[in-house]
Amino acid sequence: MQAELLIHADWILPVDASDETLAKHSLAIADGRIAALLPRTEAEAQIDATRTLDLPGHVLIPGLINAHTHSPMSLLRGLADDLPLMTWLHEHIWPAEGRWVDQEFVADGTRLALLEMLRGGVTCFNDMYFHAEVTAKVCAEAGMRVVAGMIVVDFPTRYADNAHDYLHRGLELHDRYRGHPLVRPAFAPHSTYTVSEEPLQRIRTLADELDAQVHIHLHETRDEVQQVLGMHGERPIARLDRFGLLGPQLIAVHMTQLEDEEILRLADTGAHVVHCPESNLKLASGFCPVHDLIAAGVNVALGTDGAASNNDLNVLGELRTAALLAKGVSGMANAVPAEQALRMATWNGAKALGLEDEIGSLEVGKAADVVALDLDNPHTQPMYHPCSQLVYAASSHQVRQVWIGGRQVVRDGAVLTLDPDAIIKAARGWGERIGQK
Repeated sequence: MQAELLIHADWILPVDASDETLAKHSLAIADGRIAALLPRTEAEAQIDATRTLDLPGHVLIPGLINAHTHSPMSLLRGLADDLPLMTWLHEHIWPAEGRWVDQEFVADGTRLALLEMLRGGVTCFNDMYFHAEVTAKVCAEAGMRVVAGMIVVDFPTRYADNAHDYLHRGLELHDRYRGHPLVRPAFAPHSTYTVSEEPLQRIRTLADELDAQVHIHLHETRDEVQQVLGMHGERPIARLDRFGLLGPQLIAVHMTQLEDEEILRLADTGAHVVHCPESNLKLASGFCPVHDLIAAGVNVALGTDGAASNNDLNVLGELRTAALLAKGVSGMANAVPAEQALRMATWNGAKALGLEDEIGSLEVGKAADVVALDLDNPHTQPMYHPCSQLVYAASSHQVRQVWIGGRQVVRDGAVLTLDPDAIIKAARGWGERIGQK
């Protein structure tokens, strides 16, 4: 068999149906896809590779998927810490966005986010922000996968005047990137308290017509639920259900305030949940009942939220927090075991984004989105269980190599498709301007 690249690693965690750890295996890449996954001795005998890479002490995993973020908000990291959600939003974040967010802000903030995520092994992210066309362009140039959220709110911003204008701009984005190998547009209504009935119904119709996902903040805080109850006489999930938006296209983010019947309804409709544990903890928003959702059959993915409320985009760190928090909330040490946590950040994320046939696991035929981490490190030794060490002990600095669609984007910890010095310089400039207020 011919291959462009053959990678030898001490362990491979394919995150397939078997959940096995493959020791002393090799992965071959050809035409941007995984061509073979074999024991090393068989791979050396059967595969004629243009290039071979030997990675002793390393583990290969699927590219991590950050299923919810606002990438340009990296430029607002640390601006307004230690505040509850509504105070944070209304008194600090929204005023700052109203003054500063333009295409240059979005481009520079997205590049800063990509630099951080790529270094941390993230190969795909699900974004929600203004000027999604800029985020999409930056990602395409950097070789990063993105589900670009076509944001919708009722109120005017520097980006659009009203819900109709937001949808119009979103549809232009969809047309521009239809069939793109890295960019997939999705509808991104902000929430049920910022988007009214008519645009939500219109989004439902368009999502069906265009086969697009719908990405929304939902049941994030108790105050949100009470606000929607007061405005509409129904809880946010019931409101979406009435519009026909509960289903496999729905990506519901946060979900810290859930009743038992709502969990069952999510499972019945096939809706997806994105858990953002560190952002929810920092904003004191509540606890997503991850164990109950999984037990009911709901697909739960993992996201960081934006760097303004986390304050990082470190999905490896989120893995550990998600696994530990689930144990504390449920009172069960096995509530989210290491294998489940890794699945949440890979295959479950791909499924939520409608990309499970393309990415999310290391299987022959899938796109070669591959991450290599060096576990030959003091805090990940000795090695009894690679997946447990990855989830409970590994750090993002141990990410050494990253491929997206077979293209190497990180080599020996250095991002190849971005200019780190220019990105940091631009971020410092924004910090000086915004900090002066």
